[in-house]
Amino acid sequence: MKNLLSNIKIFTPEGTYIKDPESSALGKKIVENSILLIEEIGFENFNFKKLGQKISSNESSIYRYFESKHKLLIYLTSWYWGWIEYQLVMETFSINNTKEKLIKAIEIVTRTTKQDNNYGHINEVLLNKIVINENSKSYLTKDVDIENKVGFFMAYKRVVKRLAEIISNYDSHYQHPLSLAGTITESALHQHFMKVHFPSITNCNNTITPTDFLIDLTLNTLTNDK
Repeated sequence: MKNLLSNIKIFTPEGTYIKDPESSALGKKIVENSILLIEEIGFENFNFKKLGQKISSNESSIYRYFESKHKLLIYLTSWYWGWIEYQLVMETFSINNTKEKLIKAIEIVTRTTKQDNNYGHINEVLLNKIVINENSKSYLTKDVDIENKVGFFMAYKRVVKRLAEIISNYDSHYQHPLSLAGTITESALHQHFMKVHFPSITNCNNTITPTDFLIDLTLNTLTNDK
């Protein structure tokens, strides 16, 4: 899979950027360091002035790539979900057993991220932490419907729809595959957050992972009569 992914450009919505950051060394530097800085100080405290100082570049040069830090966050989260989607496709494609395929799909969507060296300017481990902490901030805005119409959340929605299709293939009688797939996807982020920040109100810990919990929840929700 890694050899295949190294030749694939992860899709990101064009409207999230002014100039494609993948098209230049400066653009890649902006993306790379924005991940480092957001993970370090949080999205609320992040701004282009601080990013410019970090990369020793004028703030105006960042604005040539991104209109706002909100659009940058959507770009980063879209890249993450696009990357997850490719893993979902590649790692489940050859699995014929519907239960094994479902378990593998849940694992991909919910597992702890490991570094993928195919994309040297993007630290997927830190980006995963940003998605856990900041993903909802990309769409909990007044402009969500407008941004949704122009396709800003396509990658995220495709992950949910692919997972829903795998759920339906396992249990064709289940009437809420999209809702369950969305619950799995969002609950994974929530449980990873709770595990770190509110460990007293989750059973997820160093032994029980969010993946373990969500596989158990899903299989106990579905019935398979095949």
